[in-house]
Amino acid sequence: MSDPVAQVRQHSEQRRAEIVDVLVNAFDELMRADPAAFRKKFRKMAADPYSFYRGAACVFYHDMVAVDDPWADERTGRVWIQGDLHAENFGTYMDSSGVLVFDVNDFDEAYLGSFTWDLRRLVASVALLAWNKAVSDDGIRRLAETYLRAYLSQVRHFAEHPGDQKYRLQLDTTDGIVHEVLLDARMKTRVELLEHLTVVDGHDRRFRRGAGVRELGEAEHAAATHAFGQYLRTIPENKRFGSLTYEVKDIVGRQGFGIGSAGLPAYNVLVEGRTQALENDVVLSMKQGNVAAPSRIVPDERIHRYFRHHGHRTAVSQRALQAHADPWLGHTEIGGTGFVVSELSPYVQDLDWSDLTEPSDMASVLDYLGRATAKMHCVADADSEQTLVTLQVEQAIAEAVGRDDTEFVRSLTDFGMRYAVQTREDHRLFVNAFRGGEIPGVQSSESSVTW
Repeated sequence: MSDPVAQVRQHSEQRRAEIVDVLVNAFDELMRADPAAFRKKFRKMAADPYSFYRGAACVFYHDMVAVDDPWADERTGRVWIQGDLHAENFGTYMDSSGVLVFDVNDFDEAYLGSFTWDLRRLVASVALLAWNKAVSDDGIRRLAETYLRAYLSQVRHFAEHPGDQKYRLQLDTTDGIVHEVLLDARMKTRVELLEHLTVVDGHDRRFRRGAGVRELGEAEHAAATHAFGQYLRTIPENKRFGSLTYEVKDIVGRQGFGIGSAGLPAYNVLVEGRTQALENDVVLSMKQGNVAAPSRIVPDERIHRYFRHHGHRTAVSQRALQAHADPWLGHTEIGGTGFVVSELSPYVQDLDWSDLTEPSDMASVLDYLGRATAKMHCVADADSEQTLVTLQVEQAIAEAVGRDDTEFVRSLTDFGMRYAVQTREDHRLFVNAFRGGEIPGVQSSESSVTW
């Protein structure tokens, strides 16, 4: 009889090697270009299982290949998805009509795939967060079920009452914690953002120089300026401002992004705004797009050919998934590499889970998150500007799930509970691999440090 302890050890070693292989395959080029940024990323991921989960979407999709998905057919298996839907990827933004909206944010991983991938990823993230807050397994199950039932309820409402484009979680349609997040966002000002990022020098604004800001050489500045000019052509005609608005005042390189965007080259662009008054200048981010994690397991050439580059994919995806996207949203290229351009808005307020400790408070928020997810999936269909998805998504999902959602909710909840357990073990294996120097290209120079 084989030794069970040895079997467990062998399985752990195989999984650790698998995690390393997936991370290297996903990030090899970026790691080689900026190993220091990835050491920082991986150290942040090492902090706890949830941080690892946030930074390892590629591992999640690697695992999705082996997951049975009875609700994904030729229609529901190829809808627009956010791609990295976890509990902290929600917050506020000012939409193109001037309304503060609470919605999904961060579309760097957006692509087309099974609608259940977003739901599975969200439910697993809830299980991880709630476990860290010492919520019981029964409590975690109820939280997951709250999210999933709210999602299905909203999908069915859209199927029975067309008009998903008009649905918004805003100040007059929310209450509780989500309403408070919107109120906090309303109190922010453009001047406050500008004072943080810029200085007035010689009667005009320019960016502050300091930590995280990189001065551009003449050739790079010219390339970035040219790329900005090309970006202007990608703004839809119905979202354009007057020409004065796009006058460039300053461009700098940026460093120091979060877990998901480590190592991606980026620029900040300061433009005039709608008038020459200094208080309405606008700061734009011009960030290199990256390969979307779901795209690695979607072997569909029709979808791959639809996008010019990853910056184009990110911008098109956001426009599809948000009914009223940022009017500054667009894309460009530098040296043949795609960049996505969007406003660094003062009205962005992320949902903060640190003070959400009671399951009752968490449940009320998850109800809103379920409805926001449903709206995101359902607006990106035949009624939107894109042409990849030409069906009515709400009808397709409602038909795939059926009227009795018991099995659907149970199955996805079970998945989330199991995957959270696996992620906690994966986190341990990742930390050991990273500490042991098993991830090539990001080893630190600890041995050369004089202690």
